[in-house]
Amino acid sequence: MFFPLPFTNMLYFQLVIMAGTVMLAFYFEYTDTFNVHVQGFFCYDNAYAKPFLGPEESSAIPPVLLYALVAGVPTLVMLISEVVLFLIQCSSKELGSEDKTMLTGDCCYLNPLVRRTFRFLGIYTFGLFTVDIFVNAGQVVTGNLAPHFLTVCKPNYTALGCQNGLRYISHQEACTGNQEDILRARKTFPSKEAALSVYAALYLASYITCTVEAEGTRLAKPVLSLGLMCLAFLTGLNRVAEYRNHWSDVIAGFIIGVAIATFLVVCVVHNFKGKLFLSSEDPPQENMANASMMSMSSVESPLEKFVTLQNHIAFAEVT
Repeated sequence: MFFPLPFTNMLYFQLVIMAGTVMLAFYFEYTDTFNVHVQGFFCYDNAYAKPFLGPEESSAIPPVLLYALVAGVPTLVMLISEVVLFLIQCSSKELGSEDKTMLTGDCCYLNPLVRRTFRFLGIYTFGLFTVDIFVNAGQVVTGNLAPHFLTVCKPNYTALGCQNGLRYISHQEACTGNQEDILRARKTFPSKEAALSVYAALYLASYITCTVEAEGTRLAKPVLSLGLMCLAFLTGLNRVAEYRNHWSDVIAGFIIGVAIATFLVVCVVHNFKGKLFLSSEDPPQENMANASMMSMSSVESPLEKFVTLQNHIAFAEVT
């Protein structure tokens, strides 16, 4: 038999999972706990000899701006939408005592607006860190080289014996350039910017499509959703145009972002079908209690069965 956990225990369990996810993302991003695989290269390989257009901060879409948009825009849109939806339903229905009883659980009353918003935003935040972990794990394991790797590596071709252009260089000491730029140029597959942008765009587009039901939005919703996906595609295109990622890196990032967003939307938040209010019918506890009482009343005791049998026998003898 399945015994549901109390709401407070489930909340603590979810917070532990979130904390573990954040810590793992932090170790991948800001520590050297996981060493990047050192991938070799051929001398004068044109695939890695593209010009270096400067650090990430000089990009047309710098990481700081991208991360701010990915974290801020969906959060703001979902907060505003949930408040508007809640106010609309509040104007047509008051939250009764039965609803409060249902949302109270074992602890205290939790406003349905807060509960629903916390659920959607919590899942979205969890997905962001999950995408970051998947991307960082792929970059650490593969160590794929950026298109401008040889430009920042600055290998001494003469000392490496690169008179033959087919010579394969596999040792890390071959590079003489800036070590931070070299390390960053070894972490390109999959593209983090592409993965985060398409994840945020798909999650937000799904939210808008599934929750906004106002009149006159039949065309506005797909246009807005396609616009968000177009922005994500342009982000990946910019990474390729600036020689910061290969097409394979961007496509892999898109696949990771789409897969995680689709899984969370379909299997976790169930296409955003959570209710702001509970139905005005009897609470589930009362329904379960009534059902159990009916089932108990429908089962006769041995004494009742004996009396019924005696009545049947007496009726047969009379007839």
